[in-house]
Parts: sequence; structure tokens; C-alpha cells
Amino acid sequence: MLRFLYSDEVQIGPETVMTTLYTAKKYAVPALEAHCVDFLTKHLRADNAFMLLTQARLFDEPQLASLCLDTIDKSTMDAISAEGFTDIDIDTLCAVLERDTLSIRESRLFGAVVRWAEAECQRQQLPVTFGNKQKVLGRALSLIRFPLMTIEEFAAGPAQSGILSDREVVNLFLHFTVNPKPKVDYIDRPRCCLRGKECSINRFQQVESRWGYSGTSDRIRFTVNRRISIVGFGLYGSIHGPTDYQVNIQIIDYEKNQTLGQNDTGFSCDGTASTFRVMFKEPIEILPTVCYTACATLKGPDSHYGTKGLKKVIHESPTASKTCFVFYSSPVHQQSWIHTAISGELLNESWSIDGLSTPGSICSCSEEML
Repeated sequence: MLRFLYSDEVQIGPETVMTTLYTAKKYAVPALEAHCVDFLTKHLRADNAFMLLTQARLFDEPQLASLCLDTIDKSTMDAISAEGFTDIDIDTLCAVLERDTLSIRESRLFGAVVRWAEAECQRQQLPVTFGNKQKVLGRALSLIRFPLMTIEEFAAGPAQSGILSDREVVNLFLHFTVNPKPKVDYIDRPRCCLRGKECSINRFQQVESRWGYSGTSDRIRFTVNRRISIVGFGLYGSIHGPTDYQVNIQIIDYEKNQTLGQNDTGFSCDGTASTFRVMFKEPIEILPTVCYTACATLKGPDSHYGTKGLKKVIHESPTASKTCFVFYSSPVHQQSWIHTAISGELLNESWSIDGLSTPGSICSCSEEML
């Protein structure tokens, strides 16, 4: 540091950067501090992101911490597989588990959290038992989104881990298998690995009232002219005020009659004519010129719905070519408004498309696919 103060020369290496940063912070030398942070930023990788995140939080460097979190979002599996992951503190672990943008299956994330708990037991000189792993995890356990797992993933992993109580295991199995689903104490909001500014297009020109549900599915077929990923639907809600709906959403390959993705879930509406997001557990890849069916089966009171739907909707982005959606009536008549989230691999922004048959919409699309 003395050399820097007298000559402005900087010699920073991997072995000295953290001690230099500590000294720069202690003696309030912001120019040297900036050199250290710049060095760490240039050497940030997935395999050291957790180690640098811990240091960034320790030294109160929010810009570096944000870059670390972005790296973890983009390469979650590589980051949690690195040795530095099990060395982080509980607050850093919770900060990561709270994120909606991790790109990893929840079952694999749970496995990594169990590894962290085993390492933490050893650090605290506790026997590595089910009870102690639960103890050291504390509130981090509640941040695992068990409802995002498939029932097979849950049965093969968390249900046999010993970390959850018998009552929690039973409640989660009921959540996976029955409708209406009982409430569980775990977040069911999907982690979306698609990034970018979100925007929306709507194929409907008018909204009306009183669309009824009798147990049949509302469907609309569509094609696109470029590769995208659908992450969810947006559905109209009740005309009778705040209400809860049960819903099954699907994307089906029309020619192959193959379900590419589905989710049994629910949503709450506030009685307005707005749409309400219902998400898939993972993005569903949609290929150009292939015909797909967007399908929603709702259980609940009469809802708003869209009318005067456009057959073709074109979205123009300043960073990519036009994206064209063409809608077709489905052999099974449907009137549901489905709002789907879609991500294309070539663009740099998120956007939404509104529109299923008469009252539907396809929405919430991110135009950067990882």
C-alpha cells in the first residue's frame, strides 16, 4: 500500500488481493480499493463466485456482490459444485436461495444445500445427524421451493433426507397429488432463468364479462417464426371479486399430441379485468413453424374474457428481428385467456403475448434464453 501511496503503482495478485482490499478499506484509500475490486471482477468465474460473494458482502462491495450473483444465476450448477460453495456463511446461503433467477432444478439445489449443511455441522463440531443438519440450516430450509420438484424428485430426495418432518413430507405429497392443493409452508413461485426487460403483446382488442368453466379445457393453437421458450400463462380472473382458482396449464405439440410441459397449480385474482400470472416449473422450448396448443383447465367462478382476437401478432425488438405469432382455432373450442411468458434465444429483452382463442393470452416473455 505504501508503494501505491507514493508512486501510484499497483501490484495485485490472487494471493494478495484480499489482504490489500482489507488494508485499503481500513485506511480509507478508495483508489486502491477500486483497483482491488476491478481485479476481482476481471477474475470472476463460476467456480469462485461464491468465495468472492462472501468477500464482497464482508467488505461491503455491493457492485462486486451483484456481479457475483449474476454469475451464480447464469451458471448455478457450476457455482454450487465448486469447493467454495460449502464454505459460505448462512446469510450468504439465504441470500442466494431467495433469488428467483437461479438456473437449476430445485432437486439439485436441495442436494447442494444438504452438502452445505454437512460442512456446517463439521465447522460447528456437531455430529452430522438429520436433526443437526436441520438446525444449522435454520430458515434456509424454508427457502427451498419443494413444490417446484416433480413428485419423483421429491420422493427420491427430500422425502428420504430426514431433514423434513413426517408431517411436512405428508403435506408435500398431498400438494403433489390432490386438488384443490393444500397450502404448504414453502414457496411455489418458479425460479426463472430467463433474463431481460419484460414487455407484453395482446391479441385481444376488447374484454368482456362472464366466461364459465365446466371442467373442459380452453385451448388455442399457435406457431412462431423463431425459437422461443414459454415460461407461463396469464389468466383472466373472476367477475365476482377476489377469488382463488385451481388450474392445470399445458403446452402440447399438436402434431405429435405430446405434452411438453404442464403444471397443476392455482392463482388468486382481485376481481379486476387484469390477467394473473400462472407459471410452468421450467421454460418450455418452442421451435419455429411447429404447431403447438396452449391449454388451460380452470376450476372456479365465471371470469372476464377477451374478444375480437387478432390472428397474427408481430413483436418488433430493437435488438433482433421480428417475432411473429400466428393463432389458430383449436379443434376443442375454448374461450380462456392465457397469458404466456416466452423467451427467445436471440433477443435481449423480456416480453409478453396476450391471446388464446377468444379470451386468452400468451405473455411474459424473456428474449434471452440461457
